[in-house]
Amino acid sequence: MASDDADDTYGKLLALLDEHRATYRVIEHAPEGGTEAVSRLRGHALDQAAKCIIVMVKIGKKEKRHALVVVPGDKRIDLAAVKALYGGTYASFASPDIAEELAGSPSGTILPLSFDERLELIVDPGLLVHPEFYFNAARLDRSLALSTADYRSIAEPRVEPVSLD
Repeated sequence: MASDDADDTYGKLLALLDEHRATYRVIEHAPEGGTEAVSRLRGHALDQAAKCIIVMVKIGKKEKRHALVVVPGDKRIDLAAVKALYGGTYASFASPDIAEELAGSPSGTILPLSFDERLELIVDPGLLVHPEFYFNAARLDRSLALSTADYRSIAEPRVEPVSLD
């Protein structure tokens, strides 16, 4: 993934948030993509971090769908639950190449919202209980703390229980 693509995604994110007058803070930190490590750098509880992963679901023999699944940082994605949402026959994490293409940024920096119409956004309700949450903003060295209410209004995610302890 070229850094220009990630910079473009970062720019789109800030433009979208500013256009909607969202409440957010930019947090600069040492480059880090792991949820636990970056949460320590940002100084917040792990369950306030958005873990964002692209999942591929096979529906029958010929159709594939991709979902951007967002869960709290202290949880794992329940692939069986995601598969069931689509009536799929198989679900797995998308390959890094596909995930980065759809997300517009490298693994470890995937946003909790999508700029690609091929990607449905599914968010676990456990992330939405906090007044704000944190995520890497298409860059390993920059994160955002974003108002949860503003996020819900702007991103309009499909909210479904898709996490495991």
